[in-house]
Order: sequence, then C-alpha cells, then structure tokens
Amino acid sequence: MTDTIFALSSGPPPAALALMRVSGPHATAALRALCGKLPLPRRATLRNLHWDGVLLDSALVLHFPGPHSATGEDVVELHLHGSRAVVRAVERALAAMPGLRAAQPGEFTRRALENGRLDLTEAEGLGDLLAAESENQRRAAMLLAGGELARAVGAWQGQLLTLSARVEALLDFADEEDVAADEAEIANINNIITEMATSWRQWLARPRGERLRDGILVAIAGPPNAGKSTLLNALAARDAAIVSPIAGTTRDIIEVPLALSGIAFRFADSAGLHSDSEDVIEAEGMARARTLIRQADLLLWLGDAADTPEHRARAIVAAKADLRENDANWQKTAGAADLILSAQTGDGMAALVDWLVGQAGQLLPREGEVALNARHHAALTAAYAALADARQDDPILLAESLRAARISIDKITGQAGTEDMLDALFFRFCIGK
Repeated sequence: MTDTIFALSSGPPPAALALMRVSGPHATAALRALCGKLPLPRRATLRNLHWDGVLLDSALVLHFPGPHSATGEDVVELHLHGSRAVVRAVERALAAMPGLRAAQPGEFTRRALENGRLDLTEAEGLGDLLAAESENQRRAAMLLAGGELARAVGAWQGQLLTLSARVEALLDFADEEDVAADEAEIANINNIITEMATSWRQWLARPRGERLRDGILVAIAGPPNAGKSTLLNALAARDAAIVSPIAGTTRDIIEVPLALSGIAFRFADSAGLHSDSEDVIEAEGMARARTLIRQADLLLWLGDAADTPEHRARAIVAAKADLRENDANWQKTAGAADLILSAQTGDGMAALVDWLVGQAGQLLPREGEVALNARHHAALTAAYAALADARQDDPILLAESLRAARISIDKITGQAGTEDMLDALFFRFCIGK
C-alpha cells in the first residue's frame, strides 16, 4: 500500500497562515483522528484539532476524496495558524499516526503524475513556475503547466495512431488484385506524414526554452580599464564587481542575474583582453573571457571596433562618455560605436537596455508560444527523424517508422522511457509540492 505523506506547503513560519497537506490512503483517517467529524468534501470547515487529548489549533480543514483531488488520492488540507509551535505540534501528531510519513521534495506532484492528474510536460511547467523570477518565465511556465504542449502532443499521438491503424489495415487486408487502391492509400498516408513533418520542423525551429529559464547570457568584454566592471555595477545597481583604475582588476568571470523589462538576463564581466601576458593568472582570466565571448548569446564590446571579436549578436559600446568627450582617440572609437554611454552619469543606459531587450526578442519564444526544453526538443527531433524515414512505399517499413515516431512522441508527455529523469525533475521541487 502507498504511504500517506504530509508536508507544510506554504512558506516557513512564522506567518499568518500555514497550509499542511496530507495525501494517501490514510489521509481521511488522519483528518478524522484530528477533528472527529469529517467536513463535507471540498468545503472549508472550521474545526478544532486535537491529539492525545490536547488542543493543537483551531483550523480550516478541507477534505478532497480521491480520485478527484490534486494527487488523485485522498487529500486533506489543514489551514493552520502560522506559528512555529502550531506547525511543529501538528507535524508531530501526523508523524505519530500509523502509515504516515513526511513527504520528499516534489512527491505530491509526482503522485499526481503517476495517477494521471497531469502529464510530464505539465509537471515540468509547474517546476518552472515555482522557479520563475521574471514575467517572461512566468508566462512560459503557465503555458506549459496549463497543458499547451500536452494538447499539441495529444493531437500528434492521435494522428500517428490513426496512420498506424491505416497501415496495419493495409497489411492485414491487402487485396493483391487491387494494387492501385493500395498504392493510392499509401500515397495518401505519405502526404499526411509530410504535413506532420513540416509542422514538427516549425516546432523544432522555435527558440529553445533554456534561455528563457536560465536567462540570456550577455558578455561584457573589452580591453583593460574600458569600464566593464563599472557598467556591470550600473546595470546591477550595486557593487557587484571591484572597480579600480589599476589595469587587470578583474581576473575571473563575475556573473550577475538581472531582469530587464520582464526578461531574465545573466550579465558576465570578464578580464580585460590585450596581448599575451606573462602573468599566469591574468592569462587564464583572458582565456576564460574569450570562452565567455564564444558562449554568450549577446556581446557588449567596450573597445576599438577594429578589435571586436566575431559574434552573432554584438554591440560596440563607447563607454566612459563623461570622461572622454575631449579625447581624440575616444572620439574615433565612438564614431564606430553602436552605443555611447556613461555608466557613471546614466547617459545612454536606456538605449543600452532597449538594445538588449530588442535582441532578446529574437532569441526568446514569442508571447503565447510554447518553448521546448532540451528534453522535448530531443524527443521531437527523434520523432521527426522517424517520420522522415516513414515516407516510403513498403507498408511494413512504414508501420515500423510510425511506431518509432509514436515512442519518441510518448516520451514528451512521460508515457514512455522517462523513469530515469523523474527523480532529477522532482528533486528541485519544494517539499510540500
């Protein structure tokens, strides 16, 4: 028999309220043991909670009989007063009951997945929602948690099953005297497969979800004393990096996560780049800076335009405008710059933010568009490859290719081959979710 689990699902006390959740076959008995008479299903009721003859709290209690509950099991919610003492007392009472134990991270959601209350994509969306820090992350997580991808996958599964059934019918009831009809049916099936493959190719071409979740990586690079650390501090509105007139102050990568206009970014300051240094630490810092430039989604180059590294999305920034307006060399650099700014005075910073947000719009999914993560992308890529093999005249090979495509598509929603990644997914959930 499945254990009955319990956990605090609200924030840590003290707080105005504390939500304790219980799920499993003994949840109803636990509620009865605490408050005596059960409330009506799904109706909040005020009850006094007792254990061992001691009044623990006066709480709102709710009873959700399975399978019509969040986890598909009997679920109880106890809305307690949010003091540490009350929460500890109720936890001790629940732990003392037979068959009850404290929940593991993500265990409530995992039970919902196992009991068919949500699929793997919705569980991933819920995990992303819990971790969301920017508005874009919240919107994307809501789409995934709300089943947007699951509905698309469900339609694909239905199409593949229908096509597989038609191919099986050809194999089972083929009429050797009506070869033309069989060829026409295979051609019709192949046309539908071509349409599906085109649709999947468009899905695979969408911007990936990793940038949305982790943030767009912006490298701030250039020669020593170009104002890189000052710019990072101005963007972060705090002293994230040491600023000094001494060249080579920054040796390692300093990364700061920020949200601009609801978009998550990761700004990374780096060591100043110049000719090879005999200082081993400085040389390593420059090597890391060059690696950062290659990996970054966007590059802010605070240096001469002639020295700008090759990059797919870069902006030449003439920084320190407040100090160099009368400097001929700076004027030359500014003439080729995309952006002119002063991190000290704030001049030009708004234009920088506008450039960053505009570039992000090309790297992130459009609003209302589901973003595929690495796992979804890999499964859909495999399914697409199977469809590419499916467009052929032999019904036996056609059936096998469709079967392979179905297996790959089933992996997206967790219907096949996902057990090895469930622990990693739910480990990042909080205890009471």
